[in-house]
This record gives sequence, structure tokens and C-alpha cells, in this order.
Amino acid sequence: MRYLLSSIRIAFRALQVNKLRSALTMLGIIIGVAAVISTAAIGSGAKERIQKQIASIGSNTIIILPGSLTSSGMRMGSGNAITLSESDARELVAQCPDIALTAPVVRGGAQIVYENNNWATIVYGTTPGFLEVRDLSVDEGAPFSSQDVDSANKVALLGKTVATNLFGDTDPVGQSIRVKNVPFSVVGVLAPKGQSPTGQDQDDVILMPISTAKRKVLGIKTANADAVDSIMMEAKSGNQIQAAQEEAKALLRQRHHLAPAEDNDFSIRNMQEIFAAQEASSRILSIMLAAVASVSLVVGGIGIMNIMLVTVRERTREIGLRQAVGAKTRDILTQFLVEATTLSIAGGCVGIVVGVAASVIISYLAKWNTVVSPGAVLLAVFFSALVGIGFGYYPARKAAYLDPIEALRAE
Repeated sequence: MRYLLSSIRIAFRALQVNKLRSALTMLGIIIGVAAVISTAAIGSGAKERIQKQIASIGSNTIIILPGSLTSSGMRMGSGNAITLSESDARELVAQCPDIALTAPVVRGGAQIVYENNNWATIVYGTTPGFLEVRDLSVDEGAPFSSQDVDSANKVALLGKTVATNLFGDTDPVGQSIRVKNVPFSVVGVLAPKGQSPTGQDQDDVILMPISTAKRKVLGIKTANADAVDSIMMEAKSGNQIQAAQEEAKALLRQRHHLAPAEDNDFSIRNMQEIFAAQEASSRILSIMLAAVASVSLVVGGIGIMNIMLVTVRERTREIGLRQAVGAKTRDILTQFLVEATTLSIAGGCVGIVVGVAASVIISYLAKWNTVVSPGAVLLAVFFSALVGIGFGYYPARKAAYLDPIEALRAE
């Protein structure tokens, strides 16, 4: 231990002789470590953002969408057929043991007017269960009830974006608004949810009873008055999602009288699958960014090797004198290896500060959440030390195995 501390002291004295050269040599390591930390922070921030989006929508949420419409041999794409109904939603929760609740949904665009203000938004006609499925809460006022659905009452819940643009600082609860010239009473304002995974503002919505939306705002589909655009449902737990999907698939095929050879006239998606794909893309992007950033560490290591080779050449006579007074091969090897490692670790420590600062700046300027994890910091320090040892070994070995006589003759 004492021998190692002595080698470190000698190494520091040698590095202090050429401070500017040492600082420039560390620059490559500083940039490399800072790049690795900042890219890791961006990747961690993306992962955290995805997890928040999962929480905002509901990790147990399952969406059932209508199937495709075939016309003259051409399939028109998912969602073109009218295949789902409110009765489907009721039977799903009644007959499927792994489904906790369901909420049929109809939707469409509408212009909302309050006095001299107006705002275009998305209207969702649904049932009270929608709030629980989507993990929505009411910030002001109260939600509409099942009785409102049964009576087709003209009541509405506003998203935060809609409430802000229509009412500003005025309390919306109890106020009267017009939706497509139909008067509605505002019973509540939803708590903010932020952006969806697709970048849509989840607060730019208005919710109302599904019966009211069909009869007074969006219109009843003439082909099927019971039809809905989608069914939102919630599994009883995260472990029961797959079972809930299989149960829903079997029941809907039975209710829609589909033969075994026929394709489903609906599609079922769950949030975990969607977010897993997003997270995989984010992880691949983070790995690619970290790989590119790691190139800077390699470049920094090459810089250390070059400078150490120059140092060995400049100190050849000193090496010869040390060998002449009894220094062993391992003494010379250790000294130069410690110098290279010290350069690398010192650069790594500065790089950590720069990387953390860069992460904060990126978060502020790009409005992108970044998370600097202790693991990434420790990994950066470890790799910087590894670079110092790896790229410093060759110059150190060259110094250690110099011929003492030839070294003393050097000018």
C-alpha cells in the first residue's frame, strides 16, 4: 500500500510539471465521460417518461376496436366496420371473470362555446366507468352518474385544457356551455393528465354521458343505434391481462357469430404491449447513443497513449538513472501506469461534472426530462480507469523494459 501511494505521489509530481499538456490529454476523457453520462441520462429520462405514460393511461387498460370493412374484395382498414356495441361492453364485464369493468366509447370533434370564447376539442360519450378504466380523477366538481346516462342528461366533464381556454380563471363548475349549439351544464373539471404516448393532449377532451352524445351531439348511427367506436376495459390485475384478452376474444367471437375459419371483426390491444414496443425503441436508441459517445472515450485513450509515449521518450535518461540505482522493472511499469490511470480518472471526475451539467442544460432547453443515475456515474468512472490502464500499459511497458545502458546514453 505504501509502495502504491509513493507511486501515486511520483505520478502527480510528473503530471504537474506539464499542467497544460496533462489538461489537454484529459480533454478526450472528459468529453467521452460527459457524453456517456448525458446520453444515459436522456435514455433514463425517456424510460421514466414512458412509465409515467403507463401510469396516466392505466397499466391494466385494454382497448377493443372495431374490425375492418371489406368492400369489393378490398379491406378498408381497422375501425371502418360497425362491430362493437354497448351490449358487448355489458356482457364482457358480466361474463368474463378476469375483466373488472368496461366503458363503451363514442367520439367525435365539436366546437365548444362559452359566452364569447370557443374551443375545438374531442367529445367522448361514455359511462362513469371510463374514469376508473383510464385512471381519471375529478379536480373540481363531480363526475356524471349512471342516472345521467340513463336519462341522457346534458352534463359535461371538461379536460383541463378545455377549461383553461374557455373559462380562464373563472370557475367552470355550474356554468353553461354549448356543444354544437346544444346547451350543457359543466359538472366538473378533470385533473391534468398530460400527453399521451402518441403526443396527444389528454386534457383536451370533454366527457359526457354516452346516451347524450349519441342523441344530441354526435348522432346515432343509423345502421345500429347500440354501436360504439371502441370499448375500454380494465383487467383485475396486471397478471390477468392476457387472460382477460382471451376471454374477451372468445366472448366477442361468440356474440358476433363468427365461424372458426373467420377472422375477428375486432382488434384487442393492451397498453403494456404498446409501451413495451416504445420502451424497446427507447432502449435501442439509448444504446446507440452510448455506443457513439463511447467512441470519445477510445479517442481519449489514444490521446493518453500518445502523450505517455512522448513522456517516456522525454524521460528516458531519468528512467535509466532510476534503473541504475536499483529500481526494478515493476517499479517503472507501476509508475507510468499510475500516471496514465491518474490522467484518465481525473478526466473522468471532471467529465462527470460536465455530464451532469449537460444533462441539466438539455432538460432545460429541450424540455426533456433527464435522469442521472448513480449507476451510470460509477460505470463512467470505471470505464475511464479502464481506458487509462488499457491505453497506458503499452507506454508503461516500453518504459519498464528500456535497456539501462542505452537509457543513460540518451540525451
